[in-house]
Amino acid sequence: MSFFDQLQAATAQEREHLFNLPIIREAVAGQVSLEGYRAFLTQAYYHVRHTVPLMMACGARLPERLEWLRSAVCEYIEDEYGHEQWVLNDIVACGGERLAVRDGQPCMAIELMVSFLYDLIARGNPVGLFGMVNVLEGTSIALATMAAGSIQESLQLPQSAFSYLASHGALDIEHMQTYRRLMDRLDDPADQAAVIHASKVVYHLYSEMFRGLPRVGERAHASV
Repeated sequence: MSFFDQLQAATAQEREHLFNLPIIREAVAGQVSLEGYRAFLTQAYYHVRHTVPLMMACGARLPERLEWLRSAVCEYIEDEYGHEQWVLNDIVACGGERLAVRDGQPCMAIELMVSFLYDLIARGNPVGLFGMVNVLEGTSIALATMAAGSIQESLQLPQSAFSYLASHGALDIEHMQTYRRLMDRLDDPADQAAVIHASKVVYHLYSEMFRGLPRVGERAHASV
């Protein structure tokens, strides 16, 4: 079995937990409040703005034996640069406040997720950052393909409110094809273990973020 397939099998339980959350099932059905969608975009901003810095830190720490992976990181950085501005633009298109979000604080789950990833790169195995890629890009593909249209129709929002989801649906499908090839080149057991561990951690914390988002008829959880 290829490592990519091993990774998917090893994280199947965490992935299933995420996609079985009530708020995810409701999003696919278009049952999302405007408050809930804005809250999702807000938390997306708080982790998307770290994507490029995290990749830069990862690339700097990769060993010479993984020079081929550093090259891929450089390409990924070029693709991802500036995407946090897309999220802010979507928030404005939904009636949100750009500066309030930019200057605000993430929920605890996102704060812990970002902190974990920086620490993993600094003190652990930087290859583990690709566990984040596995979770976030796989999730964005699913949300873009299954939920974006339903949410837009339900909330009657303009297309300009979905630049982040819509663009990442197509872009991340391409990224995941590249990601599969990269992961299948990883042959060091320690590198593989780091990616699996990080995927599990990020799945858990990302699920906690979704659990804290306001659902239709509810207010956001106090812990968010």
